[in-house]
Amino acid sequence: MTVESRPTPIHGPVFAADPKLVYERLRRHGPVAPVEIAPGVQALLVTDYQAALDLLRDTDTFSKDSRAWQRTIPPDSPLMPMLGYRPTAMFSDGETHARYRAVITDALALFEPHRLQRQVAETAHRLIDRFVGAGHADLIAEYARQLPAFVLTTWFGVPQEQRAEVVDSITGLIESTAQAGASYGKLLAVVTAMVAERRERPRHDLASWYVTHPVGLDDDEVIRQITLTLIAGHEPTTNLIGNALLRLLTDARYAGSLFGGAMTAHQAIDEVLWHEPPMANLSAHYPRYDITFHGREIKAGSLVLVSYAAANSQAAPPTGDGGLRSGESAHLAWAAGPHACPARDPALLIAITAVEQLGSRLSDLELSTPAEELLWRPGPFHRALMHLPVRFEPVAG
Repeated sequence: MTVESRPTPIHGPVFAADPKLVYERLRRHGPVAPVEIAPGVQALLVTDYQAALDLLRDTDTFSKDSRAWQRTIPPDSPLMPMLGYRPTAMFSDGETHARYRAVITDALALFEPHRLQRQVAETAHRLIDRFVGAGHADLIAEYARQLPAFVLTTWFGVPQEQRAEVVDSITGLIESTAQAGASYGKLLAVVTAMVAERRERPRHDLASWYVTHPVGLDDDEVIRQITLTLIAGHEPTTNLIGNALLRLLTDARYAGSLFGGAMTAHQAIDEVLWHEPPMANLSAHYPRYDITFHGREIKAGSLVLVSYAAANSQAAPPTGDGGLRSGESAHLAWAAGPHACPARDPALLIAITAVEQLGSRLSDLELSTPAEELLWRPGPFHRALMHLPVRFEPVAG
C-alpha cells in the first residue's frame, strides 16, 4: 500500500482536538512516521510500543545532543525552548548525563514523602478555600496549575512575587508558539537571579542544594538544571491532575466515585498515564549515524520523537476491572531507559493527593460545560486541557 509521505501536523488545534485519530493515521506509515511539529519543521515520531522501548534503551545508536539538528532550523524557532541544546541532563549522554542527573535525583530525594504529602494537602485546602463559596471554579487555572506550582516554587525558594511569572513562562514555552522564546527568557532571568543570590547567601532550599552540590556545577549548569526541573516538575504534574479529574467527572465507570479514596484516585491516574499521558510526545533522540530503524531509513542527526500516547495505546491492559492493574508500571508516560523521568514518585504523590483532597471537600462536583466542548491546548508535546469548568453547591467558608 502506498502511504502519503507528507508529514502529518501534530501541533495545531486539529491534532489537539483528536490526537488518537491522528495516531491511527500515522500507524499507516509503520512504527515510525513523518510528522510536522511546528510550521515547516519536520521530525519522525515513533508510534509503536516495542520500537519506542528499543529507541529509549539504545544509547549506542541514539544521542540526546540536539546541536547538529538545531542547526537545520531557524534560531528563533518556537521549538528551541523545548528542543534547543543546553547543558542539562535532558540533552547529554554518558558521564555528562550521569553527572547532571545525579544533582537532580539527589535533590528529588529530599522530597520526604510524608512531609510532601502534608504540604500538598495543606496547599490543596488553601486553594479550595478560595472558590468553595462561589459554587463554580476552573479546576485547571484555580487548582491543577496552582498546586504543583506552589510546591515547586516553595521548595526551590522562588520569590513570592515571581511565582506567577514562573508558572506562566513554563506554560508558554511548552506550547511552542511564537511567544515560547520570550517565555523561556523570563524563566531563565528569574532562575539566574536566584542562583547568583544563592552563591552569595545559600539557604535551606533546593536552589541552594543545586548550587552547593558536590559535583560542582558552574553557574550556567546550575541555572539550566533548575529550569529543567521546574519545567519537568510543573507541566506534566499539572496535566496529570487535570486529565485525571476529567476522567473521574466524565467516565461512567467512576460515577459517584471521585470521593471514594486513594485507590480510586490512583486508578484514575494510572488510566490517564496509559491513555492520556500528560506529556504525549517527547524523548527527543538523534541517530549518531545513518541507520535503518524498524524499517525506516533515518539520517544521522535527524530528530526522532517518541509518542508515549500512541505507543501506550498498543500495550494498554483492558480497563474496567475494578482495581489497579499489575502492569501499571509498563506504560511509557515516564519514558524508559537512562533518561526515564526521575520524578515519578513525587509527581504521583502530588497528583493523587490533589485528587483526594478535592473530593474530600466538594462531594457534588460536575462539569459546567459538556465534555465534548472542552478545549485542549495545542502543541506537539503535551496533552493538556485549557480549562476544566465545574459547578457545585457553594459551601460556607
